[in-house]
Amino acid sequence: TEPPPGGRRVLVRGPGLATGGAEVPELAGRYGTPTVLEEEDAHVSRVLRELDGAALAHIAAHGTFRADSPLFSSLTMADGPLIVHDFERLHSSPYRIILSCCDTARFASVGADELLGLVTALLPLGTAGVVACSAPVNDEAVVPLMLALHKGLDAGLCLAEALRDARAAVPGDATHQATGWAFSAFGAA
Repeated sequence: TEPPPGGRRVLVRGPGLATGGAEVPELAGRYGTPTVLEEEDAHVSRVLRELDGAALAHIAAHGTFRADSPLFSSLTMADGPLIVHDFERLHSSPYRIILSCCDTARFASVGADELLGLVTALLPLGTAGVVACSAPVNDEAVVPLMLALHKGLDAGLCLAEALRDARAAVPGDATHQATGWAFSAFGAA
């Protein structure tokens, strides 16, 4: 997958986070003129419209994994859940997507050799790289991790390298370290 022309960035802040998605305003200042969706603007249809064809998407929201029906796992937006199936409506999936959300890297085994979840839905749709979390995490500890991750991306690193360096940059206490190791990079971007 090739990055889309223009390098459009989309930053989304869902409701109800303990920190209010504190990394989003800092990232907005860093990126110049990104599309920022928050509060009532972060509704499902608008978020999907803006994610379509984005070079980089960052979503700070509550994530919910549904083991009984993984394609109904969701991210909480202002007007309700953005479910995995909704991403299939995109004409062009975001090139890179960072999910600063709990449980977005969880999968359910289906049959002998298939895993279903948000990440496994995004990659076949054309997303080249995803950073997602496999557990519930501390909202406050996510903020420095995400800021360091984006610093690595700004320096030209791929998602995996940027995540590696972000883990090394966060404070050394157990909460920050566990948060860093709960996130994984998937794909080739």
